[in-house]
Amino acid sequence: MNHFPWLTLIVLFPISAGLLIPFFSSKGNRIIRWYTLGVCLLEFLIITYIFCYQYQFTNNSIQLKEDYNWINFLDFHWRLGIDGFSTGLILLTGFITTLATLAAWPVTRNSRLFYFSMLAMYSGQIGLFASQDSLLFFFMWELELLPVYLLLIIWGGKRRLYAATKFILYTAGSSIFILIGALIMAFYQSDVSTFNFQTLIGKNYPLELEIIIYSSFLLAYSVKLPILPFHTWLPDTHGEAHYSTCMLLAGILLKMGGYGLVRINMELLPRAHCLFAPWLVGVGTIQIVYAASICLSQRNLKRRIAYSSVSHMGFVLIGIGSITNIGLNGAILQMISHGLIGASLFFLSGISYDRTRTLFLDKMGGVATSMPKIFALFTSSSLASSALPGTSGFVAELMIFLAIVNNPNYSVIFKIIIVSIQGIGIILTPIYLLSMLRQMFYGYKFPNISIPYFIDAGPREIFISICLFIPIICIGIYPNIVLSVWDSKTEYLFSQNFFQNS
Repeated sequence: MNHFPWLTLIVLFPISAGLLIPFFSSKGNRIIRWYTLGVCLLEFLIITYIFCYQYQFTNNSIQLKEDYNWINFLDFHWRLGIDGFSTGLILLTGFITTLATLAAWPVTRNSRLFYFSMLAMYSGQIGLFASQDSLLFFFMWELELLPVYLLLIIWGGKRRLYAATKFILYTAGSSIFILIGALIMAFYQSDVSTFNFQTLIGKNYPLELEIIIYSSFLLAYSVKLPILPFHTWLPDTHGEAHYSTCMLLAGILLKMGGYGLVRINMELLPRAHCLFAPWLVGVGTIQIVYAASICLSQRNLKRRIAYSSVSHMGFVLIGIGSITNIGLNGAILQMISHGLIGASLFFLSGISYDRTRTLFLDKMGGVATSMPKIFALFTSSSLASSALPGTSGFVAELMIFLAIVNNPNYSVIFKIIIVSIQGIGIILTPIYLLSMLRQMFYGYKFPNISIPYFIDAGPREIFISICLFIPIICIGIYPNIVLSVWDSKTEYLFSQNFFQNS
């Protein structure tokens, strides 16, 4: 057995390396950028090595376990471990953060604090996906809030103060419900508290109490995922944040809510989950259509993409609420897929703004001729977001669609209603995305914009876009590349007696 603390290494390495950044000269932007990129790339290589040589994909149990006593009187342990549910999201975190660091190359103002915040956020997200302790899960959930707040309030747009304040009020205020749920689970009918996920799996609660605990966690995830009507912070945050920050928000931060819903609510509270599942499916379906409809009225490019994220997260809710193997597989795949597509769209919207100096679609137009590379990249990512066959989004949405159609847990009438409304949302998605492309790249506008703004994408920008687009296509053509990572875990979860009898 290998006792080297691999998971502790990948959790602590980014923030520890970030602590050296204040010792760099404030004028050494170039050195700071290369140093941060090197840290992120090395971290991603270590993560890749761990999953290639230290992790067994066919094993559905928790692997690479680490357990160190941290605070005695609370039984607070540094307890880490990974399985199929967390593996894909950890790889996604490493991949997106590395590319977001490269995307942040133009940032020169207060660069030491900017790059330290990115590395601190990196550690918090890896730590959350690797946590096997509910109190440590809460700690990591809180750890990434401050870096995001700083990235918003210092490097955001004109309304950054409003957006940052709204973000911290929503996310910090809702996260207290994670702590409440964790404490109830730890102390219920127990002389000694336990926050260990593996111990809590076998713990039984009265149904009424389980519903209360489930609701507490769900309220916190409703903000982060987000779920209607707790989504309003997202368009404001994305609309004001620097596009490298948007890549981290859309690519990773939203997935924390979906992961928590699977890891805690579904795995630890199965009876309550079966009661809430139809409501999750219903709300997810409404969310797809509602957010897609709102997209059509958004004049701001980044806000339109933000509302499209809200719409796509509705599919995650439906997959989790389907209580089927194919549905849960589709939900996790949708999180991975949207992480890649969302990061790509926000990156392209950012570099477009760098040239046009506007985010308002009705002030754009006719730039396809001047920026053909950005036009091609933006079109490709938009078609992927529309779930075009051959892309990762198509596979994920098809799996979730089939999970409802072939679902034995729901009545025929319920399935017809859900599938019909879901179909409307699928139709609206290409409408608002193609409309966005038309307003941006076609027509005859910008008569007074100076020529330097029309410089096409450079090698760095093309490289980032291609790196994001390659896995979107690879997953779309051969989804087993990633489905095999967590398929054995989902099969094991649904082989449990309670889900078989639900």
